[in-house]
Amino acid sequence: MSPVTYELKENIGIITVNNPPVNALSQAVRQGLAECLEQGINDDGAEALIVTGGGRTFMAGADISEFGKPAKSPDLNSVINAYEDSSKPTIAALHGTPLGGGLEVSMGCQYRVADSKTMLGLPEVKLGLLPGAGGTQRLPRLVGPELALEMITSGNPIPAKKALEEGLVEEVHETNSLEELIEKTMVFAQTIISKNTHPKTRERSEKVSNVSSDIFDNAIKKITPKLRGREGPLRCIEAVRGAVDLNFDAGLKNERELFQICHDSDESEALIHSFFSERMANKIPGLDKDTPLRPINKAVVIGCGTMGGGIAMSFVNAGIPVSVIETSQEFLDKGMNIIKKNYAATVSKGRLSQTNMDKRMGLLNATLDWDVIKDADIIIEAVFEEMNIKKEIFSKIDSLAKKGAILASNTSTLDIDEIANATNRPTEVVGTHFFSPANVMRLLEIVRGSQTSLDILATLMKLAKKIKKVGIIAGNCDGFVGNRMFHQYVMQAHLLVEEGATPEQVDAAAEKWGWAMGPFAVNDLAGNDVGWLIRKRHKEENYYEGKKYASTVADRLCELGRFGQKVGKGFYKYDPQTRRRESDPEVLKIIEDVRREKGINPREISEDEILSRLHGALINEGTRILEEGHAFRASDIDVCYINGYGFPSHRGGPMWQADKIGIDKINKEIETHRNADNLSWPESNLLNKLESSNEKLGAFVPDTSNPKKRTS
Repeated sequence: MSPVTYELKENIGIITVNNPPVNALSQAVRQGLAECLEQGINDDGAEALIVTGGGRTFMAGADISEFGKPAKSPDLNSVINAYEDSSKPTIAALHGTPLGGGLEVSMGCQYRVADSKTMLGLPEVKLGLLPGAGGTQRLPRLVGPELALEMITSGNPIPAKKALEEGLVEEVHETNSLEELIEKTMVFAQTIISKNTHPKTRERSEKVSNVSSDIFDNAIKKITPKLRGREGPLRCIEAVRGAVDLNFDAGLKNERELFQICHDSDESEALIHSFFSERMANKIPGLDKDTPLRPINKAVVIGCGTMGGGIAMSFVNAGIPVSVIETSQEFLDKGMNIIKKNYAATVSKGRLSQTNMDKRMGLLNATLDWDVIKDADIIIEAVFEEMNIKKEIFSKIDSLAKKGAILASNTSTLDIDEIANATNRPTEVVGTHFFSPANVMRLLEIVRGSQTSLDILATLMKLAKKIKKVGIIAGNCDGFVGNRMFHQYVMQAHLLVEEGATPEQVDAAAEKWGWAMGPFAVNDLAGNDVGWLIRKRHKEENYYEGKKYASTVADRLCELGRFGQKVGKGFYKYDPQTRRRESDPEVLKIIEDVRREKGINPREISEDEILSRLHGALINEGTRILEEGHAFRASDIDVCYINGYGFPSHRGGPMWQADKIGIDKINKEIETHRNADNLSWPESNLLNKLESSNEKLGAFVPDTSNPKKRTS
């Protein structure tokens, strides 16, 4: 049975796509669209044709299950052309999210009517692609090249109201159902039936004529600083330029050629890997898909500092009421004032209405009364990273929380099992490692203790999505997934500086390659005192025994109170207004002092060596995490690094990079580094195994049923 149906309603033919969940443009949908159009044209009772999507949305783009497979007839361009050339007026009734190919279908229709809540966009650039079914040619003809460039290079959708103002749709209506939208569209259809001709988007020229070529040069200048090595957005600009410089057929040919270049690029392959990896991260081995999830209707956050306040904001942003507990009214007032200032800043920038700010603040209950825990579905502790304090708090939570409540610790490194053992319900205890600032950063590491219930993990993965986070499950090892690898990455950065590089040189190499920030800039942003506390704990636990310790410079900076951006100085000094970083001679002097004390004769270090050591450290430790069963799959590690640590998404993630470059080459580079320094490069049995078997990390299935027990 075809996923596309045709029916005659009065004198209007209604073509409806029913391919849940988002009416993706699969081969069967394309075939159905073509057949139903022909049926409508041949129906003597139909004087106009409306195409729409059943369910929650109009067509929302390509069928991702067909990615990487040979294209099957009919191709989307031929379907769109048929709707555009129809002898009877074709009208798209839009609701939900007409995106990508879906929006391209609607632009091929001769008219468009939208529900007021509709969001319209061409997000292909987010997969390293560009619109390949006439989107770069039709959109500029409808809205002009300036807006088309903005929409296509960013991939961000626009609301129906703006689409109406810019000429992308003819009418917008507030409707409460698809049936009501169809009725409004039928009324519109009756007004245009009597017209003898109907506009073909490809024949429009008023919005693409008399355009200065400066808009393309300016678009390139504007976007280049944000690209971090990406090329897809630049190809989008060239495709839109074709709508101005070429006729439609030549512009379409140019679009297809540029699309193919994008399609065949490492950039697109990496971004598509990232896209699928986020989806795969939700799959929890051993979990019955019918396992009921726990309701999360009320939350408590203990601590209203930087992390606690950000976590609370994440919940109320999603409409979940939160009670925030502090130890004193002073701390509570201070934390709540910061939350208010954060929201007020967003309102001042026009990204949030005052009404919505007031609504969110109304969901926050600031209190000193711990009894609010009794009604909470989830309690998240967000206090200092000190085990004794956390154990004391969890013992108190345990005495108050209702049966079935989730007890979560926002810890970045500490032992979840030790925290859980401070309660009488270790199966209900889990780690929720938010990243700072928690209301902004997308990653949420969900840390499973040895007894954490699987349904809690599944509940938190769903919650992560609701609060607009990307969740991954991490094992209970020191540093979990992200920080455990980051410690090795940062250690190499510090060693590079001790051996002869500067923080500026290391950061520049990383940022040129595509990282959002280099390792030293990240340390300053996160707070150098955070790493200092962890290193102190590691020293007490003899963590560095038999390892090469390399954070002497960082410790010296912390002893001087140089904790990073929050105090205006760390590895760099920061402008108090702009936060722009600058080199600081005082830091270079400390580095020189440390080298002299350690008897190190500094040497020239190449950019290639910097990248090889930084990335090699991530890959080496990532494979050790996998072989110990602390991550479900290699792609989860990639999700972690892209969403939490600024690894460039168009590079796929550290594990994807290892497969792309070749395990044999990566292992040989690591062995070279190990020969020069055998203390800071622990052996990875998995890397050796994969090299000898010529297998890929992406295909490796770790044994997560009995992960290696934590030793520190």
